[in-house]
Amino acid sequence: MDRYDLVIVGAGAAGESAAYEARELGASVAVVERDLFGGGCPFWQCMPSKALLHAAAVHHAGGDFDWPAASAFRDWMIVREGTDYPDDASHVSALEQAGAVAIRGEARFVSHRPLRLQVSRQDEAPLDLEAGAVILAVGSHSKVPELPGLDGAHPWTNRKGTSLRELPDGVVILGGGPSGVELSQVYARYGVPVTMVHPRDRIHDREHPLSSRYLAEGLQRDGVKIRFGVRATGVRPGAGTNGRQVVELSDGSTEEGEAILLTIGRDIPFEALNLGAIGVEPEHGRVKPDAQLRLSDGVWVAGDIAGPELHTHLAHYEGEITARLALGHAASPDFSAIPRATYTDPETASVGLLVEQAAERGIDAVEFTQDLAETAKGQTAQAEGHVTIVVDRQQRVLVGAFMAGPAVSETIHEAVLAVKTATPISVLADTIHAFPTVARALGSLFVKAHKELG
Repeated sequence: MDRYDLVIVGAGAAGESAAYEARELGASVAVVERDLFGGGCPFWQCMPSKALLHAAAVHHAGGDFDWPAASAFRDWMIVREGTDYPDDASHVSALEQAGAVAIRGEARFVSHRPLRLQVSRQDEAPLDLEAGAVILAVGSHSKVPELPGLDGAHPWTNRKGTSLRELPDGVVILGGGPSGVELSQVYARYGVPVTMVHPRDRIHDREHPLSSRYLAEGLQRDGVKIRFGVRATGVRPGAGTNGRQVVELSDGSTEEGEAILLTIGRDIPFEALNLGAIGVEPEHGRVKPDAQLRLSDGVWVAGDIAGPELHTHLAHYEGEITARLALGHAASPDFSAIPRATYTDPETASVGLLVEQAAERGIDAVEFTQDLAETAKGQTAQAEGHVTIVVDRQQRVLVGAFMAGPAVSETIHEAVLAVKTATPISVLADTIHAFPTVARALGSLFVKAHKELG
């Protein structure tokens, strides 16, 4: 039986960052991955979707970036040139160069104390591992709903959605969250008929209502048809025009597309882990770690399995934190200022609390908003959008910021730092912001809040 100070299950953003941090701390480390080292982000999610969004933006503006060029660019980005499956060799070699042991296989707990796992490997005997500590960083996969007829339509998840080489004759997207809105814009800008089905009254509805509005208007200008307030109730495979899939909706209507893309949420792959061996049973598809991200004695979680939100940057952060904690070093996770960004046109970005959420926490908060079209940035870039801040009246500190418009994914980080450090509004108002930028609009709101709150 091989023994390591730390065994990491999952080699995505959280697992990789945990491995590098643990090696810097001098620990012996094994990383077990059942699929691609590097996880979903570089191969099926963040990198290919952003590459395609870039290509679609250039194409939409009249540039020379047709779909074959976009597909080839995406293939280069995910190391899939000339093959059907990405090559993760660079991720494996980087871990090995750092001194970690990379093991390809599926891990399951065998016992808790001592912490033992067994790794099933294709065409090889199982491998038994003993660990001083374990970090679970198993990521997540697209949720597949139980809809009559859906299986027969061979629905797409984000894997197919970001890796397709031939454009379909129409797509019905179920869900209007970050993945759905990004891919809808890619397809629409390449001339694919796109219908988005979203059960609520606004898309991207965890963001500020103004962000949802500007994003919806942008997608609709690009040709995306958005069906608000309805949900899919069933599918009739191949029953539509030219063999398209027919999606039946809760209001009795239907929508058609050659493909159905599922973007309704993510599930955590617990099944193979045998968490019962460490005294843990998931509830409603989730586990509940403590404030130190500890799931059980000697076992920590990082990344999507840990929450509280699902972002690559949060997974990186949690991986490093849990590596220190698992090896007995002092660390304290801080989730007060998690940035969120969506890379559509317009972009959206946010951090912290909406004014209603602040009120629910007993904070006497007030909101200040600037129409971006009325600013120098909006005028010079011919852009619409908004910048909104939420301020604690009593403490005179920023508790939330929400934006839609050009480059807001970069602008948001001043607000992230301000929320994290509880920087006084007076200091933010006295900070010089470059002209003409979205950051300047943010700075003007700081000045306004400072003057009005006194």
